[in-house]
Amino acid sequence: MDYFEIHISISPINLVVNDVIAAQLADLGFESFAECEDGMLAYVASNQYDEDTTRKQIPHEMFGSTLYLSGKRIPGQNWNEEWEKNYFQPIVIGGECVIHSSFHSNIPQATYDILIDPKMAFGTGHHETTSLMLGELLKLDVKGKTFLDMGCGTAVLAILASMKGAIGIWGIDIDEWAINNALENTRLNHTSEITIQLGGAALLENTSDFDVVFANINRNILLADMAQYVDNMKKGSLLYMSGFYENDIPVIREKAETLGLSWQGFVAKNNWVAVHFEK
Repeated sequence: MDYFEIHISISPINLVVNDVIAAQLADLGFESFAECEDGMLAYVASNQYDEDTTRKQIPHEMFGSTLYLSGKRIPGQNWNEEWEKNYFQPIVIGGECVIHSSFHSNIPQATYDILIDPKMAFGTGHHETTSLMLGELLKLDVKGKTFLDMGCGTAVLAILASMKGAIGIWGIDIDEWAINNALENTRLNHTSEITIQLGGAALLENTSDFDVVFANINRNILLADMAQYVDNMKKGSLLYMSGFYENDIPVIREKAETLGLSWQGFVAKNNWVAVHFEK
């Protein structure tokens, strides 16, 4: 799948503007955001990109800063080249897990060594939401527990769960490119017992219940699909969700509690959060 990259030049730079614009674009289906020297970059699947709607969400001026939008299509097959060009470096999460790619050398030593060749699938650990979810997973004892990775992307969470002893692991994503990349990464990490499936939450209707569910997607999809997650959880099962901002917590929490989930708390990084519930 091709992606569309939006470059928003912000002068003068204002991180509050970045946060507001990212939240607005997330509502349009944009999946990932990154700061750049003169503003921010945002990424959306090309078949979900509507230029007119996007431009209406980006004002010419905000909080004293002038905004200018440009964009380009990124062919999926060029994504590995894009990561190399943009200096994707090995990253260590929580002092226990190192994530690197096949083109890296001088890799730090860690308990869990994960090899990820990201291509067009997001999930290298560099984005705040991925690192938050990896950090939460590192805290958990998942040995012998069934595990679901919704919006699996590169399958980095599913791979770490496998390395920590989880069983009956599923990774699900709606993006065919992500699925192909997830399958490749599970082979690279000798975790091919992970079941990788193309589709959305409807796939869960025919599966067993999970002990632990991780869903790193975006606010709107989480709100729409949370009831299905809960249907596939046992009493005492844990649900971790990310892909949204701290000011989105109230609406996420309200939905979760109406479904019978118990709030356990959250962690935050640069205004992105990962929340934790128990059934």
